[in-house]
Amino acid sequence: MAPSTPVSGLSLPCLVLLLLLEIPGARAQEFQLLQPQGNVSVSAGETLTLSCSVTGLAPVGPVKWFKGSGSGRQLVYSDKEPQPPRVTKAVSGSDTDFTIRISDTRPEDAGIYHCVKFKMTSGGDEEISSGTGMDVTVRARPSAPSVSGPPSRAEPGPSVNFTCTSGGFSPRDITVTWLKNGTKLPNPKTQVLPAQESVSYSVSSTVELSLTPGDARSQLTCQIEHSTSPAPLRATYNLSAALRVPPRLRVGTAPAAPVALNASVTFTCRAEGFYPKDASLTWLENGNEMNLGKSSPPAENPDGTYTLQSSLEVKATEQRSQSVFTCRVVHDSQPPVNASEMLRFSQPPPEPGQSPFSSPALWIGLFLEKVLTAAFLLFLFLRSKQ
Repeated sequence: MAPSTPVSGLSLPCLVLLLLLEIPGARAQEFQLLQPQGNVSVSAGETLTLSCSVTGLAPVGPVKWFKGSGSGRQLVYSDKEPQPPRVTKAVSGSDTDFTIRISDTRPEDAGIYHCVKFKMTSGGDEEISSGTGMDVTVRARPSAPSVSGPPSRAEPGPSVNFTCTSGGFSPRDITVTWLKNGTKLPNPKTQVLPAQESVSYSVSSTVELSLTPGDARSQLTCQIEHSTSPAPLRATYNLSAALRVPPRLRVGTAPAAPVALNASVTFTCRAEGFYPKDASLTWLENGNEMNLGKSSPPAENPDGTYTLQSSLEVKATEQRSQSVFTCRVVHDSQPPVNASEMLRFSQPPPEPGQSPFSSPALWIGLFLEKVLTAAFLLFLFLRSKQ
């Protein structure tokens, strides 16, 4: 058999080499870094997966993950450096798959993530390729709302502010509704902070309300609606915690004044419609406190307020003529409230030091009694002579 003849002056080994170079896949592939571009949205607490892979012949050097760009970018993952426990490589030991997972995502994990390839040089790692970036948003549920009232109790009438707060949520849009006993309240003032774009937000809402005595049984509700919550979040506030209703006092006597000398008289005092329950009642005679009186426990009224009643029994002696008996009530550590009644006699008692027989009226009465007695005896005498 004749030996092979070179084609165009090329030897057979050269032709084989040329053929191999023309076969698809036989030529060394060019290096590529593949990172899918787009937006990813996860809920707080879920696991975030960020994909990245390389193909072709890659120079020696690490692949790293960063959040952000430029000089302020933050290192998220590198095979050569310690990593936070929440960040792990999806395929451990792989030289081509550099997908990572971030567990228990938080609002602060939001941002744009880049997969970056470096090559090792004598002067250190040099960046040669970077992914286009993956924009990650984290949907975070608002914290449980909290309602606060005035720093001290308020009486019915003036407006009182109540504030509802919540935080840590994303996206920014949120709705706050106030209800009193299930009825929507108008014109709350709601503010979401910060005003500029952020990874998470907080909300503060304030409503003005005028309290009434019946609010001892009323309830205020703050209701929050957000896209991450399947149902509204609610916080309630019992208005009894902010309410103070001062007592109304009534003092009376039995029997009704004026009374007879040396009669037994009962003074009664009613402290009505007060809230909260804490109240004490004392009696005073002419400004001097008396360790007397019988008080019943506070009784709850249908509207949630309370009534306290006390009685004081005294003898209407001469020394107590024109005496003033005072019912004093101290309620919820406030200044005392007083109501008084004077002891009055149906006939004024004799003045001190004056004898009953020194009264002219008494002497006239005695004289008339004697005259009538004498006339009656004379009549009987004359009749017996007939």
